[in-house]
This record gives sequence, C-alpha cells and structure tokens, in this order.
Amino acid sequence: MMKRIGIMTSGGDAPGMNAAIRAVARKAMHEGLEVFGINYGFAGLVAGDIFQMTAQSVNDTIKRGGTMLYSARYPEFAQEEGQLKGIEQLNKFGIEALVVIGGDGSYHGALRLTEHGYNAIGLPGTIDNDIPYTDFTIGFDTSVNTVVEAIDRLQDTAASHERTFVVEVMGRGAGDIALWAGVAGAASDVIIPEHDFDVKKVAEKLRASREAGQKHAVIVLAEGVMHADEFAKELSAYGDFQLRSTVLGHVVRGGSPTARDRVLASEMGAYAVELLLEGKGGLAIGIQNNKLVNHNMLDLFDAKHEAQLDLYDLAHDLSI
Repeated sequence: MMKRIGIMTSGGDAPGMNAAIRAVARKAMHEGLEVFGINYGFAGLVAGDIFQMTAQSVNDTIKRGGTMLYSARYPEFAQEEGQLKGIEQLNKFGIEALVVIGGDGSYHGALRLTEHGYNAIGLPGTIDNDIPYTDFTIGFDTSVNTVVEAIDRLQDTAASHERTFVVEVMGRGAGDIALWAGVAGAASDVIIPEHDFDVKKVAEKLRASREAGQKHAVIVLAEGVMHADEFAKELSAYGDFQLRSTVLGHVVRGGSPTARDRVLASEMGAYAVELLLEGKGGLAIGIQNNKLVNHNMLDLFDAKHEAQLDLYDLAHDLSI
C-alpha cells in the first residue's frame, strides 16, 4: 500500500502550477498519503532538497503565479548516473511515487524514474500549449489573457500615432499563444511557425488597409518564426508603415492564473493522485474534448502537437 508521494515542478514556470501542486497535495492527504515537496525539479531531487508538506503548506497558493517549489534545468538527469542519484534520495525519504509538473523535458525525466520502478505521472505545465494529446496545458489560458491585455494597450497607442506594431510572443516552436491572442486581440495579421507567410503579402495587406482608412495595425508574431526586430526590418523594405517592435517576453509567464487554469490544474492534480493509487505510472495527463485523459509518455515523444489552424484562417478572414 503506497504511503508517500512526491511533487515537483520542472522546466519553465507557468501560471497554475501552484494550483496543481495544491490539488496533488490535498487530494493525496485526503486519501491518507504523506506528501513531500521537491524543490528545484530534478536538480533538487538529486541534491535531496525535499521536505514534508502539510495542508497548510499550500494555503493561499492557488492564486499565485510561478511555482512555490521553484524550478531549474538539470540536463544531467538524462544520464543514468543522475537518475540513480535521484533514486537514492527517493529511497532515503521513502517516496514511492511522483507527480511531475512541466513540459516535454520533464516528461522524459518522469519516464526514466518509472522505468526504474518509481511510478511517475506527468502534468502538462507550460504556457506554450505544445504538448501532444491535450487540448490545453496548464498556464496557456493565463498567458493568452496577458498577451491580449498587452495587445489592447498597444492598439490604443498604435491608433494614436498611426503606427504598426509587431508584437513578439512566447511559445517556443508553437504558435498557439500567437493564434489565440491574435484572434482575441483583433490583430491585423498573425505569423506562426506552423503556417507559411510572405512578408510582401503582409505589406500589401497593410497598404490596402491604410488606403481603406485603417491607419494603424498590430501584427502578432510567434517567437518560433523570428525576432520582432528582424521581421520589422523585412517588412519595412516594402513601405513606411511607422513600424515599432515589441517583445513581450517572460512577462507572459507571470501573474495570477485565470479561473480556467486554476480549475484545469485542480482537476489534473487530483486525477494524477487517483492514477498513482491505482498503481499506474509512466503516464501523461491531458484534457481532450473537455474530458480528462491519460496517455503513455512514450507516445508523446513520437507525436507532434498540432496547431488549431482554423484559428489562423479566422484571424485572416476577420482582419479584412
């Protein structure tokens, strides 16, 4: 009968991670388990930076951005030597199973531990929304709302000075944040890595809009395409659009999570504990068609996240 589980966050932080930590901890305690927090991800696991949590440890954390367990990159965990050091610490603290909250790299570490006999469940904690077999990841909704708020403000100043703003947003190699924020923020154009684009056609569209009376514009650019300054430079070769570039950067990772992210994280966190109590590991949790699902982590490494390209078409249709 399992008695102790551990929780860690790994990779980039995402709003809602604390809500997931809270859900895992309190659901596990509700089931009579002892819960241990692991600081600084796999680096903290190897170092033994581990502490026992109580119900009070997660008081008032659901509304906080970032991660109360901190996060750190630790590529050494890809090697068996690092894994064995982590297992040594698990044995020392009597931890029998883990919940790992993070992205693709975090899942690799969780799978290695499962292969060594320590069941681990992965929760998709990343703003990029780039994990296969889940419609949404924890933190994505909050980041999109942050970007939309920034676009709304930039629309105001763009209109005041009849300028065109190129707004670069995070997402690594995925364009989901740009897509959703572009539609919600009434962007004049959305540029993502999953769809080809022609700078000359972007310029022609801007010129036609100006001739029709639309004197300002906001173009949303996913970071996986190119830097905003580079895009603005290429665009300026086709006309004077009073260009300005803005990189939102890490600001989209912070802030209090939205209600949607809090609920999603809570559902996923509780579900992870249920799976561990069933003796299951090596699984990644997702949500598809508004239903919680789980998939073998190995399947995720062979799959590829697909962008919702109908939103790309919608963004272009509505920006006429």
